[in-house]
Amino acid sequence: MSFTDLSPKEFIADFFGSMTEQVRGTADAAEVIDRYYTPDIVQIVDGNRLDRAALIAHVRPMRKNLVSYEFDVHEALALGDRIAARFTIRGQMRKAGPIATEVGLFAEFTSDGRMRHAHQMTRTVKI
Repeated sequence: MSFTDLSPKEFIADFFGSMTEQVRGTADAAEVIDRYYTPDIVQIVDGNRLDRAALIAHVRPMRKNLVSYEFDVHEALALGDRIAARFTIRGQMRKAGPIATEVGLFAEFTSDGRMRHAHQMTRTVKI
């Protein structure tokens, strides 16, 4: 997946959609994270710092708990290797039921489409 092959909206939808699909599959969580993030990834989500190890730990429970999902990218703008986007994640969790989260993302990507650095602000949306 090349950063320049798609519009910013398409890129963000593909990035998170294909990554989530692979996480839910049988591939090793670390291998999936390495396909989508650089080894030195720093992702700040609501003030919490996630590095590669934290991302791997974060995605492992998704295999058991996430039944279905969709990403609705409302808007996305790119400037060089950076994308700013606003999107909503909707999911059906095995025990908790439906969830929805609105995300504001400011991220830097490599030319091969991996995320290098990001800041995300999230809020739960009432369903």
